[in-house]
Amino acid sequence: MIVCGDDGLAHRLAAELRGVYAEQVTLVVPPSGRRVRRPVVGRARAASAALLDRVVNAAVNRTGTSGEPASNEQVVEAAEVTEAVLTEVGAERAAALALVYDDDETNIRAALTARRLNPRVRLVLRLYNRRLGQHIEELLDQTAAVASGDGPGAGLDASTTVLSDADTAAPALAATALVGTSKVVQTEGLVLRAVERQPPRPGEVADPGLCTLALLSATSNDPAGADGSEGSGELGPQLLPDEAAVASATGRGTVVLEQVSYSGPSLPAGRGGVPPFASLFSRRLRWSLAGLVGCVLALAVALTIVTGEHPLYATYVTLLDLFGINDPAFHKSTGQQVLQLLSGLVGLLLLPVLLAAVLEALGTFRSASALRKPPRGLGGHVVLLGLGKIGTRVLTRLRELHIPVVCVESDPDARGMATARRLRVPVVLGDVTQEGVLEAAKIHRAHALLALTSADTTNLEASLYARSVRPDLRVVLRLYDDDFATAVYRTLRAAHPRALTRSRSVSHLAAPAFAGAMMGRQILGAIPVERRVLLFAEVDVAGHPQLEGRTVAEAFRAGAWRVLALNTSPPGGRRGEPETPGEERLPSASGLVWDLPPTYVLGAGDRVVLAATRRGLAELLGRRRRERAGA
Repeated sequence: MIVCGDDGLAHRLAAELRGVYAEQVTLVVPPSGRRVRRPVVGRARAASAALLDRVVNAAVNRTGTSGEPASNEQVVEAAEVTEAVLTEVGAERAAALALVYDDDETNIRAALTARRLNPRVRLVLRLYNRRLGQHIEELLDQTAAVASGDGPGAGLDASTTVLSDADTAAPALAATALVGTSKVVQTEGLVLRAVERQPPRPGEVADPGLCTLALLSATSNDPAGADGSEGSGELGPQLLPDEAAVASATGRGTVVLEQVSYSGPSLPAGRGGVPPFASLFSRRLRWSLAGLVGCVLALAVALTIVTGEHPLYATYVTLLDLFGINDPAFHKSTGQQVLQLLSGLVGLLLLPVLLAAVLEALGTFRSASALRKPPRGLGGHVVLLGLGKIGTRVLTRLRELHIPVVCVESDPDARGMATARRLRVPVVLGDVTQEGVLEAAKIHRAHALLALTSADTTNLEASLYARSVRPDLRVVLRLYDDDFATAVYRTLRAAHPRALTRSRSVSHLAAPAFAGAMMGRQILGAIPVERRVLLFAEVDVAGHPQLEGRTVAEAFRAGAWRVLALNTSPPGGRRGEPETPGEERLPSASGLVWDLPPTYVLGAGDRVVLAATRRGLAELLGRRRRERAGA
C-alpha cells in the first residue's frame, strides 16, 4: 500500500492501514522544510501545531509491542510525485495507491502516471471537484481495462475511487445540527443515525431501534472519563454485541441505529431564483394598494346608486374619471360631479403608489442574486461559521433537509458564497470574533452552532462566546488536530455537562473511508463510537463462506460484523451523483430491504449492507483476497 500526501490525512490514513489492516505501507511526504502547514494563529494555535508535530512523529516512528520500530511502514520524502518517485516506492507492484494531496491537479497528474505504470493498481484520489472526479474515475477505469487486455466487464480488482474529505465529513457534521450527534451514515437515500441512549431506569424497556450497534463504556456518563479508552478493559465500549451481552450490561448506555427525522422548523420550498410574489412589495406598499382598490370599489358602488347604471358600466366610468380621460360632468347631477372629483383625487394618489410598486419590484429582482440578511423573528435555525470546502458541503446537506441556516463569513469572495446565493441562504459578512456578528446571526435564538472555519482558535472563541449567550446551545467544532479536539471536547463537557458539545477533526472522520476504499470495498459510511469507529459497507455475498449459504442469524458474529439490510437494486452505476453542477440529489431508497428475518438465507447473488468493526471487515474480506492469491 502506498500513501502520498502533504497533511495530517496522509499520516492518519497510513496509521489506519498499518494498525488496523496490518498492511505494508509506504508513506510519501514532502521534505520536512516544504510540507504544507496551516497558518498558526495565536498561542493556542501554535500549541496545537506543536502537538500535531508530536502526533505525526509518533505515528511515523510507532513501535510494536516488542519495542522495535514498526517494520511494515516506510517513509519516503519527495517534493513531487513523479514517475521516478513512483518507481522508487514500487508502484508497479503495489496493490493500492492513495493520493491525498490538498491539490486536485497534483493528485490527477500522479494518478495518470500511476495508472500507466501499473494498470492493475487500485487508486484512491482525494478531489474536491466531484463532477471532475466522476469523469476521472471513468477514464482511469477504462484505461485499466484497455491496458490489461480485459474488457470493461471483466471484473478487474483494479478500480478508481474518488473521495473528498469534505464530502466524507459533511454528513457527520450536518447531523449534529439535525439530531445532536455526528454518528450518521447515508445510504441509498436514507439518513441513518447511531443514537446514544442512557441506561433504562428500573421498570423501563429501551427501544432497540433498527438494531443495537454498541455498548458504551462505563465511564461514558462521567465528564472526566476516558471516553472509551483502550485501557478500560471489560468496562470499555463494546461494538456489535449479541443479545446476551446487551441484556447483561446493566447500567451502561447503548448506541442504536434508527432513521433520522427532523422536528424543528423547516424552510418553505423554493422556486429557483424567482422570489415569492409577497416579497416583491413592502408591507406598507401592499396596504396602500389595498386602500386604493377599496376606494375605487366604493366610488363605483356610489356611482351605481346615484345613476342607477349597471355596476360594470359604473366601474368603467369610475376608472375613466380616475385616469382623467373622461369628459367633465357638465350639466350632470351634483352627486355625479362630486364622485368625478373624488375619482380624480384618487387618481392623483394612485400615480406615486404605482411608481413605488414598480421601483420596489425592480429592486427585489435586482437583489435576488445578492446575499440575504437574516429575517426578523428567525428562530430554531443553525448558525454556520465558515463557507470554505467543509462549510459549503455542510450547507448543502442542511439545505437538502430543509433546515434553516444562517451563515457567517468574513471573506466576501469565499468558496461557498455562490452556493449561499443560489440557495438563498442568509449570510452575515464579518469577523465572527468581533462583537455583534453572532448577534446579527440571531445566535440567541439558534438551534445549533457549527464552527467550521479553518482556524482552530476562531472556532473555539466563537463556541465559547456562544456558550456565554446560550449555555444550552448545541455546538460542534471543527478542529484540525484530533488530540486537541479531544481535549477541547472533554473540557467543554465537564464545564457544561447538560449541553451538547462535539469537537471533531475532519481527517479523523475521513481516514476510515479512504482506508476502506484502498482495501477494495464499498464503504457507505463510518460512525465514531467513543474513540472507536464502526463501518458500514456493501458486500457481495458470493465468495464469502462466512455469509454465503448462512441465515442472517448464523452470519452474525459478535464484535466483528452484522448484516443490516439486503440491497436489491441493480449492481453497478454510481449512486448519489449530482444531476447538474452545484446540485446534489439523494439516491432512491427502493433497493434496500431492512428488518430481514433471522431465518433468511443469504444466497450467492445477494448484496448486503452490514455494520462491521475495522478488524472484522478486514478479516471478512481478507480471507477472500488470500484465497484468490493462492488460486
